[in-house]
Amino acid sequence: MNTVLIVGCGDVAQRALSWLVRRFRVIAMIRDEGQRVALRKLGVKAIAADLDDFASLRRLAGIADYVIHTAPPAGDGAHDWRTRRLLAALSGSAHRPRRLVYISTTGVYGDCAGAVVDETRPVRAQSPRAQRRVDAEQMIRAVAARGVLEAVVLRAPGIYAADRLPLERLQRGDPALARDEDVFTNHIHADDLARLMCLALFRGGNGRVFNASDDSDMKMGDYFDAVADHFGLARPPRVSREVLARQVSAMTLSFMRESRRLVNQRLKRELRVELRYPDIHAGLAAAAPSAH
Repeated sequence: MNTVLIVGCGDVAQRALSWLVRRFRVIAMIRDEGQRVALRKLGVKAIAADLDDFASLRRLAGIADYVIHTAPPAGDGAHDWRTRRLLAALSGSAHRPRRLVYISTTGVYGDCAGAVVDETRPVRAQSPRAQRRVDAEQMIRAVAARGVLEAVVLRAPGIYAADRLPLERLQRGDPALARDEDVFTNHIHADDLARLMCLALFRGGNGRVFNASDDSDMKMGDYFDAVADHFGLARPPRVSREVLARQVSAMTLSFMRESRRLVNQRLKRELRVELRYPDIHAGLAAAAPSAH
């Protein structure tokens, strides 16, 4: 049985475990020993290592046939040293992984002023965190181009699920942008992203990049309104960008500076996937209002 190594066994990766453990020997890299028992109950072996400690990563060499990499970069700098260390560790053995699937972000495109965006659009990351993702993508695709291993990059937009909705934001009454200043936003259900991650282990060309987005075509304020309506909450007040800048965090504001409308035809054509939740309304329909 082939082995898959999960680097970054968070919410999305955990949603994939039931599918993975039926097909692979699954190893999850952990930093917190408290995860070990819970993972063992799910049929997953845990191995302690830290992407910030290269010496600890040597134990990953030669253990996996496939790798799913969902771990984020560190919180500062222009480079993703964590991915650099991981690739060095995985390459340091005669038994290298056949393929690595990396979960990136559509933030690498930067602000597109509401334009329709497919995977051929050049990256133009504007935030430091998105620049680190570009760095990770470039390293991974360069390793793939050299034939060290195969790689597929999934660029994910806003990830949501029944337990990953902006309910607290709505309950606080945080404002949204006025309609004439609002930005287009994109989404993917966490369950669908988990499925895409698994399919990409086998499908998609080497070095290929995919917009891992659903079919939604909506502005951010309309998304908040849809969630509010579904849960019987008040819709957020709409304010100008100038007013909003004084009421939300710098990180929240940074998301509201970027507008793009993602195209996902490559995803459907090459990964041959039918999304379970093709748009926000389908995802909300599966989230009972009583769930919160």
